[in-house]
Amino acid sequence: MPVISRFLGIVIRMYFEDHAPPHFHAFYGDAEAVARIEPLAVLAGTLPPRALALVVEWATVHQDELLENWRRMERDQAPERIVGLE
Repeated sequence: MPVISRFLGIVIRMYFEDHAPPHFHAFYGDAEAVARIEPLAVLAGTLPPRALALVVEWATVHQDELLENWRRMERDQAPERIVGLE
């Protein structure tokens, strides 16, 4: 599962040929959440509130890039890295 972004202890990943709807996996320590890209929403799992707020902020800014990475991975192409929050 390629790493799309890393920031502030959070790791964002996507799976090749994953199921719809377009989504990403966010990891923080031992916690994991799966988030739909559009409209942005948590589909499964949990993150600590502060980490979740950071993931939502990041995903809101990078929604178009996330969708493009989803399309790339559906075509078995490597995803592009997306800058994290600083």
